[in-house]
Amino acid sequence: MRVPPWRIIIKSRVLFICGNNSGRSQIAEAYLKEMGGADFHVESAGLEPAESVDPIVIEVMREDGHDISKRKPKSVFEKFKKGELYDHVVTVCGDNEDKCPIFPGITKRWHMPFPDPAKVKGTPKEKLVRVREIRDMIKKWLTKEMGSFNE
Repeated sequence: MRVPPWRIIIKSRVLFICGNNSGRSQIAEAYLKEMGGADFHVESAGLEPAESVDPIVIEVMREDGHDISKRKPKSVFEKFKKGELYDHVVTVCGDNEDKCPIFPGITKRWHMPFPDPAKVKGTPKEKLVRVREIRDMIKKWLTKEMGSFNE
């Protein structure tokens, strides 16, 4: 069945990038998928993908109703090689923005450096508190800026 033109919905395509795709970008992907629903196609990737998502990140996201335990870190360069297009590319790492590939097409680049959960120091309890703070910073920023991803 053919869809009438007035029924076609164009989703904003958003890619979050961080160093290892094991923390910040995974958090951002989960929240924007939830907040944006069917209006967004959201992915995340890393410059040097880790073997797995950070266990503390998995724990703090589970506390907020998101199970990201089955996610696998992905390479941003693989997405680039495939020629994938994005409306918005968001780097959420502080020191690697200049290493990110330039995606073809009309893409708005964002740089929003958040602290790296993998670099948090302290006791297990202190780490948990700090990673919750990072999670909440990302969620607050996305809540504020979500409408900008539709522009």
